[in-house]
Amino acid sequence: MKGNDIRESYLSFFENQKGHLRLKSFSLIPKDDPSLLLIGAGMAPLKPYFTGKVEPPRHRVTTSQKCIRTGDIENVGHTARHHTFFEMLGNFSFGDYFKKEAITWAWEFLTEVIKLDKSRLYVTIYPDDHEAHDYWHKMIGLPENHIYPLSDNFWEIGEGPCGPDSEIFYDQGEEFGTDPENQMGGDGDRFLEIWNLVFSQYDRQKDGSYLPLAKKNIDTGAGLERLAAVLQHKKNNFETDLFFPIIEEAAALSGVPYGKSAQGDVALKVISDHARAITNMIADGILPSNEGRGYVLRRILRRAVRFGKLLGIENAFMGQMIDVVINMMKPAYPELVDKQAFIKKVAGVEEDRFHATLNAGTDLLSEMLEDSKKKQNTVLSGDKVFKLYDTYGFPWELTDEIAKEQGMTIDKEGFEAAMAEQKERARAARAKVSAKVATPDTTKLDASKLTTEDKDGETKLLLLGKDGKEISEAADGTEVTVILENNPFHAEGGGQIGDTGTITGEEGMIAVEDTKKLPDGIIYVIGTVTEGVIREGETVKVSVDRTRREDLARNHTGTHMLQAALRRVLGDQVNQAGSLVLPDKLRFDFTWPEPLSANQMAAVEQIVNDEIIKATDVNITEMPLEEAKKSGAMALFGEKYGDIVRVVTIPGFSKELCGGSHVRNTGELGSFRLISEGGIGSGIRRIEAVTGKAAYEMMKKDRELLARAAELLKGKPEQVPEKIEKALASEKELQHELEKLKQQQTKDELGSLMKDVQEKKGIPFFGAVVHAGNMDELRKAADVVKTKLKGGAFILGTVSGDKVNLVGMAQPEAVKAGIHMGKVVSRAARICGGGGGGKPAVAQAGGKDTSKLDAAIAEGIKAISEMLD
Repeated sequence: MKGNDIRESYLSFFENQKGHLRLKSFSLIPKDDPSLLLIGAGMAPLKPYFTGKVEPPRHRVTTSQKCIRTGDIENVGHTARHHTFFEMLGNFSFGDYFKKEAITWAWEFLTEVIKLDKSRLYVTIYPDDHEAHDYWHKMIGLPENHIYPLSDNFWEIGEGPCGPDSEIFYDQGEEFGTDPENQMGGDGDRFLEIWNLVFSQYDRQKDGSYLPLAKKNIDTGAGLERLAAVLQHKKNNFETDLFFPIIEEAAALSGVPYGKSAQGDVALKVISDHARAITNMIADGILPSNEGRGYVLRRILRRAVRFGKLLGIENAFMGQMIDVVINMMKPAYPELVDKQAFIKKVAGVEEDRFHATLNAGTDLLSEMLEDSKKKQNTVLSGDKVFKLYDTYGFPWELTDEIAKEQGMTIDKEGFEAAMAEQKERARAARAKVSAKVATPDTTKLDASKLTTEDKDGETKLLLLGKDGKEISEAADGTEVTVILENNPFHAEGGGQIGDTGTITGEEGMIAVEDTKKLPDGIIYVIGTVTEGVIREGETVKVSVDRTRREDLARNHTGTHMLQAALRRVLGDQVNQAGSLVLPDKLRFDFTWPEPLSANQMAAVEQIVNDEIIKATDVNITEMPLEEAKKSGAMALFGEKYGDIVRVVTIPGFSKELCGGSHVRNTGELGSFRLISEGGIGSGIRRIEAVTGKAAYEMMKKDRELLARAAELLKGKPEQVPEKIEKALASEKELQHELEKLKQQQTKDELGSLMKDVQEKKGIPFFGAVVHAGNMDELRKAADVVKTKLKGGAFILGTVSGDKVNLVGMAQPEAVKAGIHMGKVVSRAARICGGGGGGKPAVAQAGGKDTSKLDAAIAEGIKAISEMLD
């Protein structure tokens, strides 16, 4: 069976025969769960349903979930089954069926649908789980010697649902090994784990304690890649059709065939694995960066590029790998085709940048390794490895791998100490992730009776919560979550932040600070009780901050118009890479390889303002997703859409899928101003802009600044450019005169200093402290001396601010006599706590201790003298 067929067989079996709802894979980016950096298990996106706090769309669900794990990244390519990206086939029960059905259906699928040999199947159980043992032995009929109790058969991943589990293994045969490590739970390949049934009975708390779940759940996971290896009779996952086409493409590109060398095979496997991860991470909205999940992507991509270089691939090649991945995966993930150009653009820019980093970093690392070997050190300095990472962007993991290949290791403690500041920034970034589902159990609510009519006024406060638990009342100062019978507050989404406002009860008030949406579509508000007491069940008055909402609407429509204008100015290759809509400004990220010119910025701004002047009505309609795509509506990057979508259209200008707030007419924006443009990552640019009142205030400040400038220049506003040009010309002339005076002063000064010239073997030499404002002026002084000191050598020094600058020069005759100014200035610089060097004829250096400048010059004179001995 092909990989795509296995996936479809599994999903169809549970959907059509066992009454499960088939859901698409969730994004690799966890939603409202700061405990996870990336989705690493099939159940992770479903946590709210497992805890019982949120009503699932159905109590039986099946998925093929994309997952990323990098804990064993160094093993990828070296073993048969370690991967960074993989798919987990899962069937889930939320308070519906439990162990009996889960065990029965797993056995049915394995033995009747994909027809595995029953005699080759073994299971493990948690030692205290007698119920699971009896189902396997008495109901399924597995003999006792096919059932193994293992104490680590208890599944959990951070906080949340967990419980005992039962793993299913497939015996691949004695050719895979017969030693003890090839038993269940060992590191060998003979007994291959293909399925894990987790019987979720507990909810792990933040403090590590376990509470019984109100409803028992089933969480199962079957590795698609492992099932493919078994069914396709392959010795490792990489030889299945889920990977091998990528390996073939990389082999053809590099000229290194698969199966000819262990080193070549490792490189080809790494590239095939990482190409799948890169493609899917970028498709889900992850962009290369130095922190968080963006760093995970950068690390994987750079590792793939390096293994490409080991195969002899010198040019960019990830785009070709991505094409193969998408062609293989598009039957299950057709959205990859829509994002293909964007994925290749992001990966391509990062790859180009890394080639430069890799070349420079590899040379420096080679020097470090060579130096360590000469000193017979087997451990690379953590500080030096950090400098390689921090200054040149060379991944420390790559340094570690290359060092190991040379029989050396890294001083990890030293490196980690140097990395402490970066890690702290990463933690701070993680802390900004929205808190995980903070509402209490919502399953008692009838979601069909909840409304979102956009009107202020009276409604009922149905649910009041604090720290994920339901409370009956909350007093002044308490942070709460609230679910209303009618909720006019607009939830965060599509780059737009949530609404704010107030909720007023009979005896208290809540200041609404944010609005969010649960996975089941229920909207909840987050706020703080600012006075009195608020009670669950009471009738309250709600009021949305309409002024803020209108500002958000202007900026959200402005974001759509900005994207349309960018595509007109730069071309359709512009792809959105993220956005943020705030009340005071908008932010738009897009793919583009270089800064926008002043003319391009002006053109974009003009196009948007022209459309505002037209005062075009903004049309908002709802339609099926496929119909919207066929109509030409653009999707927002990283957004997940349901079957029915909202299409926002500015006729003849833009059409996008969007659930955010928008103006009724483009004229409501008033005006549009760009305020900044810059790079934020590999081939990603960011524009910030303002509309409405903020744009007006910006114009007002510009006018005030112009009036102030005119006043200072003693002229009218329209005369400001001309008067500035005259002032600059005058300043330039004065600067030129000052420069001439300085040069004359230097000549006079040098004339007196050169009275102390010494001579040895016919070579004149001297050193002196001179007055110079900076290194550039010091070099100019040195050029003057060089013309006067025929055939000689000299060293000059000056204090510039809190630094010492040194310059040394030697004529050809002096160099021939043995003078090396690079060594001279290096010796001198060490005296004042600095360093530097250069060629025999010319060199420069710097120092920190200005009090030792005279001593440094004396040392330089001494060095020249000794070289002439």
